[in-house]
Amino acid sequence: MRQSARIGFVGVGRMGANMARRLRDRQETIVAVYDRDHATATNLATELGCEATATPARVAELAGIIFTVVSDDAAMRQIFSATDTESLLHHAKDRLFVNCATLSPAVHVEVETLVTQRGGRSLETCMASSITQARQGTLYLMCGGRPDVFESAKPLLEKLSAHLRYIGSAGEAAKVKALVNMVMNCNTAALAEGLGLGAALDLDLTMLRDIFSQTGAASRVLETDGEDMQNRAHDCYFSATHAAKDSGIALALAKTAGLTVPLAQATYDQYQRLVALGKGELDKSAVSELTFKDRSSH
Repeated sequence: MRQSARIGFVGVGRMGANMARRLRDRQETIVAVYDRDHATATNLATELGCEATATPARVAELAGIIFTVVSDDAAMRQIFSATDTESLLHHAKDRLFVNCATLSPAVHVEVETLVTQRGGRSLETCMASSITQARQGTLYLMCGGRPDVFESAKPLLEKLSAHLRYIGSAGEAAKVKALVNMVMNCNTAALAEGLGLGAALDLDLTMLRDIFSQTGAASRVLETDGEDMQNRAHDCYFSATHAAKDSGIALALAKTAGLTVPLAQATYDQYQRLVALGKGELDKSAVSELTFKDRSSH
């Protein structure tokens, strides 16, 4: 990977924007950004000194490597549409697409096929990390695609990550990512219930969290979300809407595999409920709003 590679981003929300900033800090050349919210793209383009494009196609026209960080399967299919002349496929030849969104595994397979047919290369690069890690270049990245494509992208991806793993062919990393988020979401919902019941029993929650951390109730989620649940501080690092989406992807995989996953189903139902209450853009820690007796959502 030459230092002079021209890089573009499609999808510059919190994650995409901070990845772009990180690469700029590491002397990479960002030439174009696109987002459905044009104001978001324009602001970042001004900061990075690059073009805010009107279409995804223009990003691929300008850049040799394009990172995509979009919200869901539908958004991904739109930016890689075979029929839309404004899609990335319009300039896929000789391009490398690094696809970072959490999607259904089948969509990553579809995208790889479409890109390859047009003379480009595609790598799914699933992120098990949050906004802070994106900015610091300490993402946990799990990759799926052809081994040679992974090897060619590795020097660039190492500038974004503290952990970089090749999982297998297209779709395989997305399966792992769905399971990571399924278990994380289950842990989050379980912690919310534990703290909610603790509050209902008039226990000191700071004491309770401390004891959780020293016993079998310890979890990564306790470290990241426990205090926020206690203090009702739900600034968004990973939204409830995304939690619902990702648990939904895992449930679909379980159904295909003929497996019953009742805890994942219950967790999905809780996050769907939170979204239905209009709290989808709060952090996943806001699932605690459903379990504390004195909170308005109950």
